[in-house]
Amino acid sequence: MRISTIAGLLVLLTAGSAQAQTPLNPVQPWGSWLVGTVQLPGSASNKWGGFAEVQARTNGVFHDYFYNELKAGGSFDIDPNFTVTVAGGRYSTSDYQDLGAGPLNVEKRLWEQFTLTQYSHRLKLEHRYRIEQRWLAFRDGATEFRQRFRYRLNGFLPLNAKTIAPGTAFLSAYDEIFLNPKGPVFERNRVYLGVGYQFNPHIIVQAGYVNQANYNYQTTQGQFILQNTAAKNNVVLNFTYKLSHRSAANTPTESLPSQPD
Repeated sequence: MRISTIAGLLVLLTAGSAQAQTPLNPVQPWGSWLVGTVQLPGSASNKWGGFAEVQARTNGVFHDYFYNELKAGGSFDIDPNFTVTVAGGRYSTSDYQDLGAGPLNVEKRLWEQFTLTQYSHRLKLEHRYRIEQRWLAFRDGATEFRQRFRYRLNGFLPLNAKTIAPGTAFLSAYDEIFLNPKGPVFERNRVYLGVGYQFNPHIIVQAGYVNQANYNYQTTQGQFILQNTAAKNNVVLNFTYKLSHRSAANTPTESLPSQPD
């Protein structure tokens, strides 16, 4: 056997070994979500409410900006533990390495949701069900319409009081699943852990961690697998300014500091 042939075989074997050792989902850098929200919860005397929110995301922690959201909506409390909401927003995704080229895609979204809350001695639970209609426009001129279903279980635990009110520190955690009727059915999972503090009747600050993972459905193996480079950890900072109805001043009710996203 010639030396050149042996060398060629060694190169092929080395390349194959390196490819086999490449992880399906290489470790991603930590990113960050910066969220500012204005909320008007419903009350016992005025059941109408609403919110507006701006959000920015970065590929690295507080650098390499690539994504923003602008959204707002209105809500109505059918009863103190059952709220319906209709809202919409604009979502823009860019290449953080080439922001001057414009967005990779811009999404306009409309959604309808209802939220059920459960109050115990201290633990607060929130079940949120959402249906989304999504219109996407891509840089190359292509457009697409998609729908999605979401369910989020959110829990709050006040640490130094029985309710979340001015002067209260609290823990927050949620898990949310995203379902696509056209497939892959199980599209995304989002897990959040955080801590917050309500300074006064209006200002609430939260800091936490969120892991967001997107999934493909692997039909040959019959199991869900992560998309390449799709699972990502992020630091989350949320600033909320809570408004209140004038008629609710004398009858304050507890409202959970839920993130609208």
